[in-house]
Amino acid sequence: MRLVLVTVAALAALAVVPLSSSAHPEACAGGGVFSSQPSAGWYASWTEESEGCLPESVVSTFDDSTAQLAAGEQAGDNLELQSNTPRPAPFAEDGDFNSDLAFENGYAFGGNYDGVQIWDVRDPDHPALAAAIHCPGSQNDVTVNDGILVTSTDSVRNKAECEGNTSVPTDSPEYGQPTNWEGLRVFDVRNPYRPKLLTTVRTDCGSHTHTVLPEKNRLVVYVQSYDIPSATAKPKYNCAAPHDQISIVSIPKRNPARAKVVAEPVLFPDGGNDGTTGTLRATTGCHDITVYQALDLAAGACTGEGIIMSIRNPLKPKVLANIEDTNFAFWHSATISNDGKKVLFTDELGGGGQPTCNPTVGPHRGADAIYDITDPANPRFLSYFKIPRTQSNTENCVAHNGNLIPNTKGRDLLVQSWYQGGLSVIDWTNPSKPKEIAWFDRGPIDETKLVLGGNWSTYFYNGRIYGSEIYRGFDVYKLAGVKTGKPFTGTLNAQTQVPLGG
Repeated sequence: MRLVLVTVAALAALAVVPLSSSAHPEACAGGGVFSSQPSAGWYASWTEESEGCLPESVVSTFDDSTAQLAAGEQAGDNLELQSNTPRPAPFAEDGDFNSDLAFENGYAFGGNYDGVQIWDVRDPDHPALAAAIHCPGSQNDVTVNDGILVTSTDSVRNKAECEGNTSVPTDSPEYGQPTNWEGLRVFDVRNPYRPKLLTTVRTDCGSHTHTVLPEKNRLVVYVQSYDIPSATAKPKYNCAAPHDQISIVSIPKRNPARAKVVAEPVLFPDGGNDGTTGTLRATTGCHDITVYQALDLAAGACTGEGIIMSIRNPLKPKVLANIEDTNFAFWHSATISNDGKKVLFTDELGGGGQPTCNPTVGPHRGADAIYDITDPANPRFLSYFKIPRTQSNTENCVAHNGNLIPNTKGRDLLVQSWYQGGLSVIDWTNPSKPKEIAWFDRGPIDETKLVLGGNWSTYFYNGRIYGSEIYRGFDVYKLAGVKTGKPFTGTLNAQTQVPLGG
């Protein structure tokens, strides 16, 4: 079943523009922050296939007059910043952006475009660096299970190994050749203080993110990838459109070094959303998939649409429903409610590198969208949610990564990051009327220009909320006013959901 949510205001703004850079937040960072003049209508130019960066002349017209915090200021309600640890060497250079987080046995594994930081958070108020894995390769999305750390590489590299690997520029003769490498790296982190690279797995179109389905004797890994090249750039190796598949990798627990691709199912045999039904983007692959194994259910954010899947047979996922929304520019991630009857999708308008939290962009773009999936084959739209605080035009801000707070029986509470919009805790127990019950926000990193920063991911674990701050480092927050139960120090990967209470 294909559900198309049409919004008149969005339809009126549509226009055709040329392709531009990929939908990574760093696309608008460094050098000239804003680029590529829009051809017609700032919103259409922003959200077509390109995810192009808006010129400063357009961003300066956004109404940020009600933004309240200046650089160096902070504010919040029911959330307190307990500690902040700046990015350690060798992760503190320009372009070394902190990315996602995963947790196991009281340790936090923090991705960074230059590798992985392993934090000892067994004492949550005093995090300590256990190890630093220097292994360049954006974006180093991370998961950890039973001492097996997996990272995603979604940039063309000259080699798979960590030592001496470099990016391959698009104008290099090597670019797009079989000698390139992108995909998964597999590490042994049973001793978090002595991580060891075990093997690498090359996957078609690389790996932007990945999701783990843990089984008794193996890890099944869904690899999500896509490519949005510029009009003149060469396509990535084995990534030409339509790239409608995911790669599935099997990692044996007894011998993780034998990891290999075991399936490449095509999720969109009909090509998926082709962008002609009033929505803002054609489907070119999946950005993220969240699995709820206890219910044999998954929700995928697949660039141009959201999908609901059955994973009864994990190597042969079956798409049950497709969802399109004219307010969504880039379907980014999904969270399933504790009872499996609701799903919350996020829209990463502007690729994460642009200011969208203002009255000009409005409350329905760059936001969350909640659907009733009591019947997974027939999703029903219920509501949008977006943080109500205006951010300045030098703050990248849009809906991004979060997770459900466990042990909150009868309630669905989502911790969510908003880049420089900070983080919030959202009660979406009543999916038609989601409400914010806690938040924390810093002022802009720089009041004179946009500097890429803010919370990439914020997750509840071990009685605290941990934040991967792209620019400022590793954050620990304390939540007040919410009963969260006994601290949990087992395994947490946000895209691998488990029943209430673990």
